[in-house]
Amino acid sequence: MTIDRLVLAFAGCMVLLSLALAYLHSPYWLWLTAFVGANLMQSAFTGFCPLAKLLRAIGIEPGKAFD
Repeated sequence: MTIDRLVLAFAGCMVLLSLALAYLHSPYWLWLTAFVGANLMQSAFTGFCPLAKLLRAIGIEPGKAFD
């Protein structure tokens, strides 16, 4: 898997997890959903993603988005 796919998979898992926690525990978990969405939005415009930097540092192959 490339960094691009791992970033998208991680973001999707975090959104689903925060929605489940908001439903089961507290609506304040929706702030995590907002954070993930905002991070995806800023990385689309700036090309900077903290998770992509971390994955590159551990040796995962970059895709076209995070060269």
